[in-house]
Amino acid sequence: MDLVGVCRAFVSVSERGSFTVGAAAARMSQSVASRRVAALEERFGEQLFERTSRRAVLTPFGREMLPVARQLVQAADVLLHEAEAAKRKPWRLAVPGICSTAGLAHLVAEARGHGVTLDLRVAAPARRLELIHAQQVRAALLAVPADEATWSVELGLAGARDPGVRRVYLETLRVGRAAPGPARRIWIQPEDDVPHIRDPLTRLRDAVGLRPAQLVAATDLTAAAAEVLCTPDLLLCSPAQARELALTWRPIGEIALSRGFALAAAADGNPQHLEGRLGGAIARCLGADTGTSRTPAGAVEAGAVEAGGAEPGAGAAEGAGA
Repeated sequence: MDLVGVCRAFVSVSERGSFTVGAAAARMSQSVASRRVAALEERFGEQLFERTSRRAVLTPFGREMLPVARQLVQAADVLLHEAEAAKRKPWRLAVPGICSTAGLAHLVAEARGHGVTLDLRVAAPARRLELIHAQQVRAALLAVPADEATWSVELGLAGARDPGVRRVYLETLRVGRAAPGPARRIWIQPEDDVPHIRDPLTRLRDAVGLRPAQLVAATDLTAAAAEVLCTPDLLLCSPAQARELALTWRPIGEIALSRGFALAAAADGNPQHLEGRLGGAIARCLGADTGTSRTPAGAVEAGAVEAGGAEPGAGAAEGAGA
C-alpha cells in the first residue's frame, strides 16, 4: 500500500467534504480517491467517512486519524521538496588552472545535460587538496602520480621555434662555460610543480649536467609562456597547451612525464556517480581525451632524424639548434 498516497486522498477529501472536489485538489480522479480511501479503511478495519449523496463526513474514528494522516502527508511533501533541492544543489568542484575557459564552459554545459550543476573553483594542486580537506568543495580533481590517475595528460617541451627534431633531449641544453649568452631554461608551470613531476625532472637535469638555474618553477603560466615566446627557453606543457599558445611541442627524449588526475570527494563521499556521468567531459577538459595523439600538430615528418637516439652525441648536435 502507498501509505502516503492513500493518506493524501483521505486528507484532501476530509478537508473539502467531497470526494469529487477532494480528488481534484489532490490531482487524482474521483475513482482513484475512492479506492484509496477504501483501502485505508480496510487496513484500519474502521470507516473514515459517513458517505451521503452530497458530502463525505468524517466518522469519529476518521476525526481521530486525520491529524496524524495530515502530519504524514506534510512530512512527505517536505521530504520531496528537500530531495529536489538536493538534486539542484551545485557540485562545487576544484579544477586545475590548466583547463581553458572553453574547456571549462563545455564541462559545465555537459554537466547540466546530465542534471548536475557545477560550481567550479580554479586552484593550484596544493590549494585543491586544502579545499577538499577543509570541505570547502564537494569534490576536487587532484594531481596524482600517473599510476594512481584516472586521467593522464602527456607532458613535453614547447618552444617558439620548431626544433627540427622529433624529440627534445635535455642533454642538448647543456652549455659550456665559455658559451655566449644565457643558458636555455625549462619553465615549470604551477600545475606541474608537484613532486611526481618536478623531482624526476630535477634528477634528470642533474644527471645530464644542466645548471640548477636552467629548471625554473614559474609563479604563473602567463609569465612562463611570455618568457618562452621571446627567448629560446622551453615550457613544460601538454600538446593542447602548446597549440593554444602557438608553440611547437615535442616529447622529452630521456624521460616520459605526464600529469595525473583523480577525482576525490570531501568527507569520505563517493564521487563515482559524478565520474560516471562526466568522465568523458572531464577528460576533454583536461586534454586527456582519447583523441589526443602522442604526435603533436606541427611535428616533422616521420622520416625526420630523432635527436639523441642510439647515438647521444649526434642527438646533442641536432638538438643544439632547437
